[in-house]
Amino acid sequence: MTLTDEDKQIIEKYALQNAVKYGKAPQLAAVMGKVMGECTHLRASAKKISPVIQEILDRVIEETPEQWKARLEALAPELIEDMCAKKEPVKGLKPLDGAECGKVVMRFAPNPNGPPTLGSTRGIVVNSEYVKMYEGKLIIRFDDTDPQTKRPMLEAYDWYLDDCKWLGVVPDQVVIASDRIPLYYKYARQLIEQNNAYVCFCTSEDFKHLKDAKEPCPHRNTSPEANLIQWDKMLSGEYEAKDAVLRLKTDIRHKDPAIRDYGIFRIIKESHPRPEVNDRYIVWPLLDFEGAIEDHELGTTHIIRGKDLMDSEKRQMYIYKYLGWEYPKTLHWGRVKMHGFGKFSTSTLRRAIEEGEYSGWDDPRLPTLRAMRRRGIQPQAIRKFMIEMGVGETDMSISMDTLYAENRKMVDPIANRYFFVWDPVELTIADVEACTARPPKHPTGDKGHRSIDVAGRVLICMDDMKQLKTGSHIRLKDLYNVEITSVAPLRAKYIGDEVTDLKKERMKIIHWAPVDGIPVKVLSPDGEFKGMGEKMIATELDKIVQFERFGFCRIDSVSSEIVAYFTHR
Repeated sequence: MTLTDEDKQIIEKYALQNAVKYGKAPQLAAVMGKVMGECTHLRASAKKISPVIQEILDRVIEETPEQWKARLEALAPELIEDMCAKKEPVKGLKPLDGAECGKVVMRFAPNPNGPPTLGSTRGIVVNSEYVKMYEGKLIIRFDDTDPQTKRPMLEAYDWYLDDCKWLGVVPDQVVIASDRIPLYYKYARQLIEQNNAYVCFCTSEDFKHLKDAKEPCPHRNTSPEANLIQWDKMLSGEYEAKDAVLRLKTDIRHKDPAIRDYGIFRIIKESHPRPEVNDRYIVWPLLDFEGAIEDHELGTTHIIRGKDLMDSEKRQMYIYKYLGWEYPKTLHWGRVKMHGFGKFSTSTLRRAIEEGEYSGWDDPRLPTLRAMRRRGIQPQAIRKFMIEMGVGETDMSISMDTLYAENRKMVDPIANRYFFVWDPVELTIADVEACTARPPKHPTGDKGHRSIDVAGRVLICMDDMKQLKTGSHIRLKDLYNVEITSVAPLRAKYIGDEVTDLKKERMKIIHWAPVDGIPVKVLSPDGEFKGMGEKMIATELDKIVQFERFGFCRIDSVSSEIVAYFTHR
């Protein structure tokens, strides 16, 4: 395919922008996306154009970073300005210390032993927002090097990426730690050769006793040559689990016992759930070692972690010192307690699901992002909620009502209203002709009306029925006024349509549902509600509606029965 000179110039400017932004060779996928966004006429021929774009990228690669910037300034100076424009910090987020436009690299590093929870969502949102603020790079790194205690779930890798996409977060790079075990072995060998790591054969109890006494392990002074032989025996499977541990030499008299000669590799003879890995490795890095290596290798500039992980930085600093690296800038945040869920961990939730306590990871009682999505919580509400929480070391206790309030602002203007009656009781009405009620779909009145046919019988809630007395006058919402003539059985008679009577007599307004409506089941954190609703609810699949006097719900499935997930009131 032949490209015009203008097409080629657009490709070149985006190739240069990508190279200048990240300080390395431009990436085909990133440049392709930008080009197709601007040159819509090329989209139909994307496969044919890819080799042509690669040719232009190859020419750019041959030039120096200084030439990239000079050429971009001449070709598209506005892209330089956009890249380095001073941005005001987003409300709730303070500027990053030492951050430079275009040079910030941050990572979110989950353990894929379950899907994201509200706790981990904070890390996704805040890291991505900072990267956006500084035109930086976001990496998602799956820390999946524990196939035993925190065994990964195969589905969770995709769950994380899917939930990130739903939140509007698309990482620039995805790294899976279990793919990179040889890299960790390389640095382990280097540390052994430097006499900064050694193979320990103490039992965990014996080592703890020595560590607590600030005494060195008897294997600490083994020569590097002997340690390398023992390391190779670990790798080849000559030792069993717990027979040997590779330890990093730190300060054996450090005031914090957790810092003293901590373990960096252990033997786990259990296959990894990823088929690409399976039983390929039996020696696995511990998280502090793996994370330290990856933060350097991936060029991480800023790390946000919980203040309960401050010791990780102290431990990792030894690795950085031995290898001559500079440690990233670190921010710490306090714990956040979400009222309504109490204490939870992904491992605990996983066991509860496996034991049948919950229906799945999207059970409405759970604090997972999948549950929030299914309930109808909007991604923009979650982002705003997390950003305004900010980054601070103070522990916080937050009500879910804060998130619900943000979500309500977003769904209230768009959610159609419907009648849903739970624990229904039939009310028979005398002296009235069949008619059609026309309640508005929305209080604004600009979304049209519903149509509900009524022929002298309706359903009302059991709770409302218990408050009725013979002779009381009530208003059936958007229908007519009735007088209760009997409560057992429940009967009434028609007494008019006038709203003025409602105000004059201060009548109680009761919502209702047609007896020939559609069965509705609502799943909520407080349990299951069953009843009857309007037939038009069936037209709202996957949308948020408001069941009047009940709350907002997302319509999850439509068949002979409507299944809805409760959002909030």
